[in-house]
Amino acid sequence: MLISLKQQVALVTGASSGLGAGAARALAAAGAAVVINYNSHAEPAEQLVDEIRAAGGQAIAIGADVSKEDQVERLFAETIKAFGYLDILVANSGLQKDSPITEMSLEQWNTVIEVNLTGQFLCARAALRQFAKQGDRPGVSRAVGKIIHMSSVHQLIPWAGHANYAASKGGVDLLMRSIAQEVGQQRIRVNSIAPGAIHTAINEAATQGPALEKLLKLIPYGRVGDAEDVANAVVWLASDASDYVHGTTLFIDGGMSLYPEFRDNG
Repeated sequence: MLISLKQQVALVTGASSGLGAGAARALAAAGAAVVINYNSHAEPAEQLVDEIRAAGGQAIAIGADVSKEDQVERLFAETIKAFGYLDILVANSGLQKDSPITEMSLEQWNTVIEVNLTGQFLCARAALRQFAKQGDRPGVSRAVGKIIHMSSVHQLIPWAGHANYAASKGGVDLLMRSIAQEVGQQRIRVNSIAPGAIHTAINEAATQGPALEKLLKLIPYGRVGDAEDVANAVVWLASDASDYVHGTTLFIDGGMSLYPEFRDNG
């Protein structure tokens, strides 16, 4: 199946590294013009823009903190100014500030919730407003617009020592489903991706050496995922190939969400 996103515009938040960068590359390779959002590090975002352009694609980088309403509004305004339309939002920005619950500060809690959950709300709201404003684009996409929320297996699996992160991703799940329930009749598709253990720079310590052997016990499929595994799912959910997929979470986790520690009755 050949997937083409030509004439479409995609905005990927938190796209200067990791899963966001992988998604941006894959969307551009499928033909979409891509807006690469970053928060504080412009250089890797600009390098990714250069990479996409060198391959014949279209891309720009825009800095914005997705937890700030005014910056999100500016991000979307600059996207429309540059490309005229928005067809795909990948709400990917996220972070961790880990701590045992009794030692977790309010700052740690609030920062994670503001970026991981409030940021996804602000970006989804801005995208929905733009979809309504621009309307249908016949011949470009069967859907009026597509939103892909980046969640985690920890929207389902509790994670001791990471209560703020798990709570944010549990919130993303019901945020996504509630939005999908509300806007589906407008032919706007809303879905989530829930990655498990993925090889990225932020997970380097957990996916190498002795830590890897322990981690693999939690993955029935027997390997850690790559950013490309997630990027492929993003492109599919953004395309007409998944046009009847709405309001669901696609787990990209090698079976981690099957609770493999219970294979032998716990």
